Amino acid sequence: MEPVVTVGLDGSPESMAAARWAADEAGRRKVALRLLHAWPMLAPEPARVPAEIEQNYWAKRLVHHAQAELQARHPGLVIVGSLVADDAQNALVKAASESELTVLGSLGLTPAESYFMGSVSTAVVAHAEQPVILVRATDGQKAPSPARGVVVALKLHGPCDDLLAFAFDAAAARGVPLRPVHGRSLPIHARTPWGVDHGVTKEITDDAQSRLGQVLGPWRERFPGVEVADGVRLQGPAEAVVRAAEGAELLVVGRRKHRPALAPRLGPVTQAALHHARCPVAVVPHD
Repeated sequence: MEPVVTVGLDGSPESMAAARWAADEAGRRKVALRLLHAWPMLAPEPARVPAEIEQNYWAKRLVHHAQAELQARHPGLVIVGSLVADDAQNALVKAASESELTVLGSLGLTPAESYFMGSVSTAVVAHAEQPVILVRATDGQKAPSPARGVVVALKLHGPCDDLLAFAFDAAAARGVPLRPVHGRSLPIHARTPWGVDHGVTKEITDDAQSRLGQVLGPWRERFPGVEVADGVRLQGPAEAVVRAAEGAELLVVGRRKHRPALAPRLGPVTQAALHHARCPVAVVPHD
């Protein structure tokens, strides 16, 4: 199959924001854009039925209107509409396996809702084998700052080549800085009755900075044109990443493909990013 960026459409403002983002990305990558709308009740194509009474009329109209808007914004982009008679989650997971990346709309959740509510988007993120980007509706929100660039969350233990490859490619394609962020909580012994022990915090920071430099070294050589601003933050990893992503063009986080049977499919940093980051969030599966 030819390289393609797939976006899921459901008629919501979030899905249209995702479609616009996906069209920009497909144009940047010089690949086709697929607009996918999944609905289990889609009927077989009738032979001769007036459009206004056809069972698939509204599904077709949804895709057609999105395609017309995006084609006007990107005249040279190949845009393909796709109607699938299937559950949205199943259709999108399958489409993700055939796409360079998949883009979905995201509502974002309040702190209370984030513990109780699921969505098709998060389910697709948890099962897709290729990167998935979640995009919020941006009406009325502050525009991203080019200086904030692309942010990537790093743990500094275990492999992260897939994550860094995606993040460096994204920063290079946009001509913006890459800001790796590593959050590290202070241990109990670093806290004293009068504040924090600066000797301990310096030791922790120096160690993390050294490890971060070792991880980034080969990638700096591979992408000499990308400005890299290292970021070690002495706070919880999830909080550090969400704060660093404020005003960014894109936040890149990872998801392990293979996790223990009883472990959640998405780690706490990725969960926090999906629920609370206001910029688009790319979730990159890795071993």
